[in-house]
Amino acid sequence: MSTRLHSLALPGCPTYRGRQDARETSLSPRGCQGGRDHSEPGKPQRRSRLQPSRPRCASASWLTAAAYQDLILPNGGTPAGTSSPASSSSLLNRLQLDDDIDGETRDLFVTVDDPKKHVCTMETYITYRVTTKSTRVEFDLPEYSVRRRYQDFDWLRNKLEESQPTHLIPPLPEKFVVKGVVDRFSEEFVETRRKALDKFLKRITDHPVLSFNEHFNVFLTAKDLNVYKKQGMALLTRVGESVKHVAGGYKLRSRPLEFAAIGEYLDTFALKLGTIDRIAQRIIKEEIEYLVELREYGPVYSTWSALEGELTQPLEGVSACIGNCSTALEELTDDMTEDFLPVLREYILYSDSMKSVLKKRDQVQAEYEAKLEAVALRKEDRPKVPAEVEKCQDRMECFNADLKADMERWQNNKRQDFRQLLMGLADKNIQYYEKCLMAWESVIPLLQEKQEAK
Repeated sequence: MSTRLHSLALPGCPTYRGRQDARETSLSPRGCQGGRDHSEPGKPQRRSRLQPSRPRCASASWLTAAAYQDLILPNGGTPAGTSSPASSSSLLNRLQLDDDIDGETRDLFVTVDDPKKHVCTMETYITYRVTTKSTRVEFDLPEYSVRRRYQDFDWLRNKLEESQPTHLIPPLPEKFVVKGVVDRFSEEFVETRRKALDKFLKRITDHPVLSFNEHFNVFLTAKDLNVYKKQGMALLTRVGESVKHVAGGYKLRSRPLEFAAIGEYLDTFALKLGTIDRIAQRIIKEEIEYLVELREYGPVYSTWSALEGELTQPLEGVSACIGNCSTALEELTDDMTEDFLPVLREYILYSDSMKSVLKKRDQVQAEYEAKLEAVALRKEDRPKVPAEVEKCQDRMECFNADLKADMERWQNNKRQDFRQLLMGLADKNIQYYEKCLMAWESVIPLLQEKQEAK
């Protein structure tokens, strides 16, 4: 059931409606987005008074068994009571409906493509074309096309962290996505990074608050981003300043139960993915070694066939069969490297980002507890709660609401992404074994013909 949380009108803190549907929120954002006003002109602004409210402490029941089941990979075959699809490709077709429905309600589309290599006197780097299409009033034109390099994406993420400290900022791909890659300008590396950067911007685009951030708007539209970087280097929101101010000055007594459960879940999730990532890398390494052996193994039958007149065709058939199997294995290995591993690493970084936001929330809570205790120690019959304590409480409630809403959105995205990832992994493995089966079956008629000829 969707719960509408108390909205807070805080300077530098976007008004957030908790678990309200993301599409509804993105069409009518309210509150302050890093100092920007997105309300319709001519309409009065609704302002809520800063007043202490009763804490809304939900239980840790949000972390149900279903959430932990997301960490468990299937280790069996087709579940009981179900039948396998007639074609392996049909496994992926069932996942397209949700994306089509969501696309009908979006008003902002961003794509990263067309990587280009730039060779200068001092450096060599890659830029990517960022294309934006939108019907939002914040954009003067319906379509924009700019070129950005990796450090521009890094600047955007840092700005989002500064201006939206209460929200989960999607992670950027690592500096070197594929382990062991020396040439960062290779086509494989550039394509892997392009996909990751495209996913990064799409995560922001789908967020009902981050997508309206002014830094994101400038990133998508400005022809010369360096000019804006110099102008906005010293700009921080008040909430961001507050979080930095309390970074090391207070100590948290204990987390609320629901946020302690989130922290434990993130630790377990990162541990599971780290284990899967290490094992997957070992499997890929062994497959590559096996592929090298196959490529040496197949030609031996071909050279042998030159010495055997009657066995020429069967031996040539075995050589071709092994060649087809090696090609299928190479495709499977490439899919694992380019599609499977990057998703694992993205979500490992995602869990680190969520832990960072959780730590900021703890710092704000620690500041609130310390100030509240200081007021209680005053030698007054009825000490008056200072305004700074009320503001600190409001910041904490803002953190709580935004963190829980982003956690719920992250869980939904994770569930969908891993469904697609595992279905794709199953589909690629089925295709690999089908190709190997067809290759070996093609050799059988050649052997049968020789037997009948005798």
